[in-house]
Amino acid sequence: MENKKSISFTLLVVAIILGVTLFKQFDFKNLKFEQPALAVIYIIVFVCSIYFLVKKPKKSSEK
Repeated sequence: MENKKSISFTLLVVAIILGVTLFKQFDFKNLKFEQPALAVIYIIVFVCSIYFLVKKPKKSSEK
């Protein structure tokens, strides 16, 4: 039997909120963020949340 990992609802909400926030803060005309320091923190947390969403769990040893 395969163990299917369910998607974490909390991480999904965090990823969506941060993605929308990053999109809104990016100035496409000048290709810069309005608040670069805050954008760096948003990007780090966004990438971590996406990583944990798609990361496959380690297979536990079967007895």
